Amino acid sequence: MEAFDPMAPDWAETAIHPIEFSCPQCRSSSKAATKVWINRRSPVFTEDRRRKWQEFYLCQCGCAWWSWSSDRPPSELAQQDRELPPPPPFFNPFED
Repeated sequence: MEAFDPMAPDWAETAIHPIEFSCPQCRSSSKAATKVWINRRSPVFTEDRRRKWQEFYLCQCGCAWWSWSSDRPPSELAQQDRELPPPPPFFNPFED
């Protein structure tokens, strides 16, 4: 089972939608999930025409839950300072 399989796994049928973006049973984050499935067959469009999907998680405690992709907290990787590669040298076609 992969996250992008077109068919839902059996465990996703019993998933519940919690108020917060965490397991409703043990309060673990999505990082504690042992399996993940994204329902990419049925995107929902928001008012600003962005797409969001249902993300299903099977927690290590055995609870299946789902949330909208737009509810996921920002990644800590996005907050890291990264060095940008140097820009490519400027190419002037009129120079020799």
